[in-house]
Amino acid sequence: MKHVKQILSALLLLLSLSLAFVACKKDPVDPDPQPAVTAITSIDPATAPVGSTIAISGTNFSTDPASNTITIGGVTATVVSASPTKLVIVVPAGAANGPVSVTANGQTAQSAGTFTVAIPGLKPTKEVRGTTFANMTWKKDTIYVLRGQVYIPADYKLTIEPGTIIKGTGPEMDPNGTKYPGALIVERRAQLIAIGTPTQPIVFTSSKAVGQRGYGDWGGVVLIGKSPVNQSRTAAYPNGIRGTVEAYGEPFDNSGTLQYVRIEYAGATQPTTPASRLGGLTLIGVGTNTVIDHVQVSYSGSDAFAWFGGTAKLKNLFAYRSFDDDWSADWGYVGNVQFGVALRDVSTGDPSGSNSFEVDNFQSAETSDVTAVTAINGYTQTAPTFANFSSFAYSTSPTTGLYNAGIYLRRNTAVSIYNSLVYGFPVGVYLEGAAVGPQANITSGTLDLKGVVIANSLTPVVGAGSNTPEQATAYFTGAGRSNQIVATSDIATLLLNSNNLTLSSPAFVLQTGSPLLTGAVTGNKLTDPFFTPVTYRGAFGTENWVSGWTNVNPQATDYDR
Repeated sequence: MKHVKQILSALLLLLSLSLAFVACKKDPVDPDPQPAVTAITSIDPATAPVGSTIAISGTNFSTDPASNTITIGGVTATVVSASPTKLVIVVPAGAANGPVSVTANGQTAQSAGTFTVAIPGLKPTKEVRGTTFANMTWKKDTIYVLRGQVYIPADYKLTIEPGTIIKGTGPEMDPNGTKYPGALIVERRAQLIAIGTPTQPIVFTSSKAVGQRGYGDWGGVVLIGKSPVNQSRTAAYPNGIRGTVEAYGEPFDNSGTLQYVRIEYAGATQPTTPASRLGGLTLIGVGTNTVIDHVQVSYSGSDAFAWFGGTAKLKNLFAYRSFDDDWSADWGYVGNVQFGVALRDVSTGDPSGSNSFEVDNFQSAETSDVTAVTAINGYTQTAPTFANFSSFAYSTSPTTGLYNAGIYLRRNTAVSIYNSLVYGFPVGVYLEGAAVGPQANITSGTLDLKGVVIANSLTPVVGAGSNTPEQATAYFTGAGRSNQIVATSDIATLLLNSNNLTLSSPAFVLQTGSPLLTGAVTGNKLTDPFFTPVTYRGAFGTENWVSGWTNVNPQATDYDR
């Protein structure tokens, strides 16, 4: 037994020594810990005025405010509070736009983005580019800047608050490098809800500064609907807009609402062809449930208003100092438009010849109507109805040079124009006929001009092609049409507003006793309930519907505040 106890004691001693040995053995050497890295992850807000506080988030900041050095554009800021992950600072006086720098715990970090020092009173800006697959609301406290072609795709809606400013950039600012100027394009099944007010219109304008704006600074506004157009279904959309016409026959389609909207300095050249330009407002296949009224297009580098097919109905339009045409219709447009005024600066125009109305049917040939067609894809020829328009070329004598006609009709168009005034153009009405041109439509009655006054024109009526001058004149002056030609020597008898042709402050309401206040024709296509019955000819009776919401001096308007 004693021997066994000795063996157990020896084993216990050995075990104790083993445990002691293990306990005394050092742990493996751990790798050196990585030093903390000072970094900036965000700045909130990224735009703020001098004297305001901003928060800088990041890592490895000192908890002692005085141990952090922060500069904005090279100017040192005061630290209000500090934690390892957030610094609150005051934007220092003299700070310039630039990166934010933080030095803490022996390291310096610089922000990836730029901090902008806001000028008091200026609105913040937000760039918009590409296609956004979401419903959006643009608010009046922010200025939105269009870079390149901005698309609102099918099944999405863009709502714009009254008083909102949207600026378009030139082709040099296209983020894709494809040289497309800024443009807002609302595609099929999408909607634009831009409802301004007389005191807070929505303004699309140039991104350039006061005094530097000009014709064609940016692209324009485009609505695309599913109402018919008379093009083949594989035809590309005009002027570089993506997509093809396809085939749709939904005349009651709805692309949204535009009310009390101004569009300024649009019409930039597209990169597709040298002559490719969007109008200020371009409507492609837009349907009748779209609401458009009280829209001004100023200083367009192309057409002011352009209709490519569709059935849209519009009222109260103002085209001011357009470069090319004021009212351009093509591709089978069959809608109705009432109350439109155009005032031109005759020193500026398109070398190809600017018109007020230019109405075509199908642009398959530029030089002849012979190849024009009545319908394509089963759709109709161009047959819109315009009523109560006034188109003025700014001149006390008939315009020459860059101008062509007040009303230029060709390529089988079947337009109707009622109770309207054309003043100061070299040609009043130009009827260009051919085998299937306006003369055939005159004979059939599908082309209808009634209650139209041509005043102060070198040649009141011109016929071309198979439509001879004699035929054109006989048609325009025919009994029952109530059309009138007023010679330059007699224009005072119209009793126009004394400021009618004043570019800087035009006024269009007629003087008391003007013969234009009466004599309007009725019936015909004017029986459509869309048209407001009036007794006057031209765009104005006694109501000044351009007052308040329009602007004839956008060059001097500061849109940044």
